[in-house]
Amino acid sequence: VQLQASGGGLVQAGGFLRLSCAASGRTFKTSVVGWFRQAPGKEREFVATISWNGAFTYYADSVKGRFTISKDNAKNSAYLQMSSLKPEDTAVYYCAADDRGYTDVVVTTAGGFTYWGQGTLVTVSS
Repeated sequence: VQLQASGGGLVQAGGFLRLSCAASGRTFKTSVVGWFRQAPGKEREFVATISWNGAFTYYADSVKGRFTISKDNAKNSAYLQMSSLKPEDTAVYYCAADDRGYTDVVVTTAGGFTYWGQGTLVTVSS
């Protein structure tokens, strides 16, 4: 599976952005997907994850209620809708995937993912 993240940019605090993760490869359909971010000088951190069919999602406390993760297997894509953005959301955002077959699991650790996109930069100005 190859992943391509896009949709980042510069936005004012309180604004919104929608990140996309386009995938190639048949196994994306049965893959759990995650979004992670890495701010300058900080370690990569978990943001959100979704099970293969979208039945289960899980969010970091810092984004809960503001971000929504989704997955469209027909389009081989996943998304991260971000609203009420804050300056502390500024980071490079990465999508990740791991084929778990038809199992309803979510994954919150970076080590649980095999495939990674190249990252897209989100900058939130105050």
